[in-house]
Formats: sequence, structure tokens, C-alpha cells
Amino acid sequence: MNASIRTYRARWIIPVSTPPIHNGWLQTEGRHVIAMGDHSCPASQMDLGDVAILPQLVNSHTHLEFSHLDEPIGTPGVSLADWIGLVIASRHQSSSRDDSVRSGIEQSRRWGSSLIGEITTPPCNVGLDNVGLDNVGLDDDGLVDDRSRDGDPVLAGFAEVLGLSAARSTERMQAALAHMALNPDCGLSPHSPYSTTRETILACVKHSQATRCSLAMHVAESPAERELLEHATGPLQESLERLGVLGEGLFPWAAMPFKWLIEALSGSTRALLIHGNDLRAAEIAMIAAHPHLSVVYCPRTHAFFGYDKHPVAEMIRGGVRVAIGTDSLASNPDLSVWGEVQYLLAHRQDLDPTEVLRMATIHGADALGYPKLGRIEVGCECRLGYVKTRATAIAGLHRDFAEQRFQALPGI
Repeated sequence: MNASIRTYRARWIIPVSTPPIHNGWLQTEGRHVIAMGDHSCPASQMDLGDVAILPQLVNSHTHLEFSHLDEPIGTPGVSLADWIGLVIASRHQSSSRDDSVRSGIEQSRRWGSSLIGEITTPPCNVGLDNVGLDNVGLDDDGLVDDRSRDGDPVLAGFAEVLGLSAARSTERMQAALAHMALNPDCGLSPHSPYSTTRETILACVKHSQATRCSLAMHVAESPAERELLEHATGPLQESLERLGVLGEGLFPWAAMPFKWLIEALSGSTRALLIHGNDLRAAEIAMIAAHPHLSVVYCPRTHAFFGYDKHPVAEMIRGGVRVAIGTDSLASNPDLSVWGEVQYLLAHRQDLDPTEVLRMATIHGADALGYPKLGRIEVGCECRLGYVKTRATAIAGLHRDFAEQRFQALPGI
């Protein structure tokens, strides 16, 4: 047998894309899975024992520039408008942005993430040239050909664009495009409806159409966002006035602003709608009608702000692809996607644990356009992790997921 071919056996193999395999095995060659099953295991094997083997995790949304923080900014229950002011103030006191991003990548690696949907504020010298990928490129469907270096998480970057004035919007768009020129498979992130003009949002969509890049945008983050867009009142309106960035005629938007926004984003190759805390039934149905749109839910950040119950269950029932993100250390205690999984298993028992696991793996990989990550399939990247378990049935396996630590499997 080829010396680079290895076979591993474990109490459970969790492919995610297909049902769990009890007393299963998988075979790898180099960086890829080449076979798997639950019977007729090749004779030469390494028995990993009482563990469940899973794909490494996908953090579909984060801002790694805040990874130097020791604790979230503000106190639990802080309003989004007040928190934004605190974040802006903290940026003037922060260390090197590049150092923070590197720290966040290393923290993510330790937490078992293989893929990170990172919102980058250009200029940033930590890019795809030195993190995660070699010889990257987009295929005709906008999917990433991901030949990744051992160990490092893949950094799926989105260059941030914002500004409520023409001058600021132009300057940030030029900086984003310059960053993308150096990182060809990087996407664009029009920041949010309260910080980005409709003209800039449409320009980002047009660029996505021309280059097949992905978009990521904070959408329906807070009820205050809806109040601003519909009535030009409320705490976000007051915050923008205090910051001196509220131009004439920017708000309110036309009737049903999120309908306009979802329709606009649906014109892109692929788009991630971040948070979605305040999305309503008709808006969720619109998203579901566009399979290339995904929602990224950040559970512990949602809890930090004290928002009402997230409509994630309604999204799943409606057919929306929902992925998991950690947002950043400015609103979250750590960058552990497994921490988000365990939070949902403890606090959202209306969700199927199998679906929660998909949100942390395959849904995130598909939302970001990385079809060889977030799953265990023949031909996919061999990025694996494990959870200790002695369970003999799925219910017991899910209980162990709620209690046991997720760890990356090195060297496989």
C-alpha cells in the first residue's frame, strides 16, 4: 500500500453531509479523504478509540482586528448605537491591526476552525498570500479552489467598504479594490445599511457580478436599524448625528427597506447576510427564494446585546441556509465556534442538534464558497477534529457534544 495512505477507525465518524457512521473508518491520502465506511475496514489501521471524528469548524463571520481584546467592549445589554461609539473610541487605543489579525488566526486555529469568514479593514498586510491558501482562484461558479497549507485556517476575506458621504465612500471603495487586487479571491463587505449608502451597496453588487466575488453585509442587526431606515429616528439616528456623519436625505429609505436590500444583494454571485437578528417572516421568505444568499447567526454576540429571540428556527424551517459566526472579541468572550454550538445546544433546544452542527460546518463552508471544507467526503480536504464520546446512539452523541470539548486532530 502507498505509504501516504492512512486508515483511521473511531467510535463515530460524523461526515455532516451524510448520516453519522457508528464504528466507522476513513482513509486519507496526503491532504484528502479517499474512502470511508462502516464495514470491511482495511486491515492496516489506526484505532482512535472512543471519539467522534468531525470536520473542523467554520467561523463564517468575524472581525479579527479586535483579537487583542481581553473582554468584550461595553457591558451586556449595551445598545448597538452606544456600542458602536465605544468601538470607534477603542480603535484609537488598539495595537497593530495586523498583529491582532495574526493573533485571531492563531486563536481560531487552537479552537479548531479550518475556515474563517473575515471582515478586513484595508489596508491590512495579513492576506491570503500568507494565510491558509496556495495557488488560489475562483472557478466559473465563484467557488474557491482551496489547496491549503497544513495547519493554518483558510482566511476567506471580505474587504470592508463604508461611508455616508461621497468622499468617504469613494476612498473606502478604492482601498477595498486595492486590497482585492492583491488577494484575488477576496470578497467585498458593504458594512451595513446604517453606515453605507445605497449607491455604494449597488456598486458592490455590480463588482460582484463582474468578478464573481462574494459579498458580506450586516443586515437587520438591531430594531434600531429598522427604525432608522423606515423613519429616520431612534438611537442610531442620534448616534450618527453625534458622530457628525449624517448627511442630508440619507434616511429614511423607501418603504420596506429590507425588501430593497435583499433584492439588491440577490444580484450578487453570493452574499452573506450577517446577524439577521431583526428579520421578519416576509424578509426571511425572500432570502429563502435565493439559494445563493445565506444568513450568519452569531449566538453569543446576539445574547451579549440582549436582543429578542433570534428567528433562526423560522429561517431553517423556511429553507434559509444559516451558518454560525463569532463576530469578534469586541462582543464575544472567545473565537470558539464550538462554544457557539454548545450555547445553542443549551439555550435553543427548539433546534435540531444535527442542524446546529451543520450550521458550524457545511453551511458555513457552502456560504463562503469552499465546497471541500466543512464536511467529510471522498475528495474533500482532510481537516478533522474530534470530541470524546462513548455514546452508542445519536441521542447520547448529542449529549456529549453539549458537554465535551472539540479538538483539532493534528497530523491527519
